[in-house]
Amino acid sequence: MVLSTGDNRVRTAVFISGTGSNLKSLAKFSKTKISPISINFIVSNNYKAKGLNYAKEFKIKKKVLNFKNKKLSENKLLSILKKNNIEMICLAGFMKILSKNFIKKFKGKILNIHPSLLPKYKGLNTHQRVLKNKEKYSGCTVHFVNARLDSGKIILQKKVRILKKDTESSLGKKILAQEHKLYPKAILKVFNL
Repeated sequence: MVLSTGDNRVRTAVFISGTGSNLKSLAKFSKTKISPISINFIVSNNYKAKGLNYAKEFKIKKKVLNFKNKKLSENKLLSILKKNNIEMICLAGFMKILSKNFIKKFKGKILNIHPSLLPKYKGLNTHQRVLKNKEKYSGCTVHFVNARLDSGKIILQKKVRILKKDTESSLGKKILAQEHKLYPKAILKVFNL
């Protein structure tokens, strides 16, 4: 990606479905001098997403679309993103799968963070499956989004050791703490900074 000079940071939208803790860490990162992005829009498919509260805190525009009719919602979303000059999308716990058509419009400009060491444990319930298989390590991955679920080119990963006493909840918390550090690092890497 080409980064323009001056304060023309790359206008970015963050898509969330839940608590938005990665959104919060990205919003904080975007306020730093080294950030190549600015967070200008928040999209959620869930009216009750706690993460929407960060829109007010960080003064970011937001939009909630229910995705009941995927095609309709995505078309509406594409026109909103265009109107707001959004150039890049960061998925942060967004629980809807975007269509091939939508992804094509932002080819190479959609990132996602996933709570496992991809290509292992794509999809949902990663911590549960990792523990069930008695893995020694898990972690998180930031990757480009393509048309196949959790299969895009990997940008960065962080390994987390699994302890005998770990539960889904404790492992989830450990990995989430690493996600908050990994996402900004991955964005810097994408821009070769």
